[in-house]
Amino acid sequence: MRNLPLRGITVVVTGTKITTTILSKVQSLGGEAHACPLIDTKEIIEPYDYIQLQMARNLDWLIFTSQNAVKAFLNKTKQNKMEPIEFKGKIAAVGKKTTQLLEQNGFNVDFMPSIYSADVFVKEFPVISGENPRCMFIRGKKAKDTLKKGLPFRIKEWNVYETVENIAMVEPLIHLIQTVEKPIVIFASPSAVDVYAKHVAPIIESSKVDLAAIGHITESAIHHYGMDVTYKPKTYTMESVIEEIVKKEDANL
Repeated sequence: MRNLPLRGITVVVTGTKITTTILSKVQSLGGEAHACPLIDTKEIIEPYDYIQLQMARNLDWLIFTSQNAVKAFLNKTKQNKMEPIEFKGKIAAVGKKTTQLLEQNGFNVDFMPSIYSADVFVKEFPVISGENPRCMFIRGKKAKDTLKKGLPFRIKEWNVYETVENIAMVEPLIHLIQTVEKPIVIFASPSAVDVYAKHVAPIIESSKVDLAAIGHITESAIHHYGMDVTYKPKTYTMESVIEEIVKKEDANL
């Protein structure tokens, strides 16, 4: 393996959670890293937030499938001066980062699916959730109804944030793709794919860029628009997609 396996390669991250760690990782491997977040999130603040929190305190399970939902939930608990110890039920989370964020803020995560995906969650969660548990899915407004349809019991849903298009990043991304040699654009959610397909893909030839997908739902969204996926790690994390890119680059030597 080369010491700088990504030398000469440009990697672009498109999601809302642009961490300096990932950008630094790409740079440490010799690559050029760019953050072009095509989506942004906004907390939904409603007069009945306090009532929702009071309900959540006494349920059997709280379910989180994204860091954005956790951030909005934590903000609401702080605004209403509520502590983690006040929540009497268990916590289920999809994803390592989602779990870490909860645990860093005093919540213990009792269940994670073996693969960080909602459709795997609905298969594995009923095995340990107990019979007819009282659950609340704390989610984004545009989250798919996989849990609601897939679980064998009813769940309450609380929309705590919404996803919006970050149009300001469209032109910079188009310019970047047009000026560097075949960059790798990473998608971590269908929402970012939607923005790319709507505003970028009609202008950029598919041969000018390679696409990477974190998660099979995101991969399906890319295929839905007739685009190909070059990099798709088995583990659904940003770190894993970087490792997948390195592996393929080494294989091409």
